[in-house]
Amino acid sequence: MTKNLYLGVMSGTSLDGVDLCVMDFAKNPPKLTACGFTPMPEDLRTDLSQLLKSGETSLQTLGEIDHRLGLLYAESINRFLTEHQLSASDIQAIGCHGQTVWHSPNGKFPFTIQIGDMNLVAAHTGITTIADFRRKDMAVGGQGAPLVPAFHEGIFASPERLTVVLNIGGISNISVLAPQQPTIGYDVSVGNALMDSWIELHQAKRYDKNAEWAKTGTLIPELLDSLLDEPFFKLPAPKSTGRELFNLEWLAKKSVNLTAYRPEDVQRTLVEFTTQSVVNELKTLESEKQCLLLACGGGARNPLLMQRFSELLPKWTVTTTSEYGLDIDYVEAAAFAWLAYQRVHNLASNLPSVTGAKEPVSLGVIYPK
Repeated sequence: MTKNLYLGVMSGTSLDGVDLCVMDFAKNPPKLTACGFTPMPEDLRTDLSQLLKSGETSLQTLGEIDHRLGLLYAESINRFLTEHQLSASDIQAIGCHGQTVWHSPNGKFPFTIQIGDMNLVAAHTGITTIADFRRKDMAVGGQGAPLVPAFHEGIFASPERLTVVLNIGGISNISVLAPQQPTIGYDVSVGNALMDSWIELHQAKRYDKNAEWAKTGTLIPELLDSLLDEPFFKLPAPKSTGRELFNLEWLAKKSVNLTAYRPEDVQRTLVEFTTQSVVNELKTLESEKQCLLLACGGGARNPLLMQRFSELLPKWTVTTTSEYGLDIDYVEAAAFAWLAYQRVHNLASNLPSVTGAKEPVSLGVIYPK
């Protein structure tokens, strides 16, 4: 049977590691045929965390991290191919997002920076690699984010219902798939970033598994109100954000004295903040048709988040993309396989209705093998 395989590679704001998946575009709709994960090496994660928190570094350090990430992607890909009994010749191209270290779409000189040397990826894997997906969209007036709604549209849209795909990574973003309307998508709030940073600060854990720590806490109403007063939520779409806004320094500024609260109460409040800030946006989208919320990303594994979405959205069916054929952990990696496919065939892969770009363009820079 003919195959048309593309490999998607994604490392997100959570810095937990590298997601990889193979999509077969000989199928309609495209089919996920293999997936895997490589944890982020601790020393590289530490250096990236410091870079993301401060936004400052030396050119020497930045160059070295760029190189180390390129090697990590290449080694992860080669190991993944071996594990799944695939060879480089089986893969038409790699679509690799790289690691976002800064995203600033609204200044006088809009820019976005994803690092990870893709020349190394192409050289070490022997596979044509496509990356730098965001800047072409920004060059034609777009936000450069989010990039996955066009992929979501092809996989999940239905004329019978309003479908919203909610990706809860470090940041929460949505794709709004409404019948007979242009697809839109944008960042709506923080996702896991604050919860992860808070538990790491207090318990040296990467994340709050199954919200076990948050469940021991009690909601702090005045802190929640202060967090929900963030001006970002009042901005019209298209819009995008990241850790450069939602970080522990931002959290500290939102409270007169954060240390006056029990840490577990702050954690519970952060769960509620993520939930309510997203729910407030979703309620503006409700229609007479069936409303379906498909969650994906690491936050879809947080039972407290998912419980609160169900409780606060009585008009919606709340479930995950896994129930609709695409594993929650690999939706974004699958999207970058699709973006690579679109670039190889010189097909448009941004949606101006999503990013605000002046025109549809084919995104990504090709690094030949």
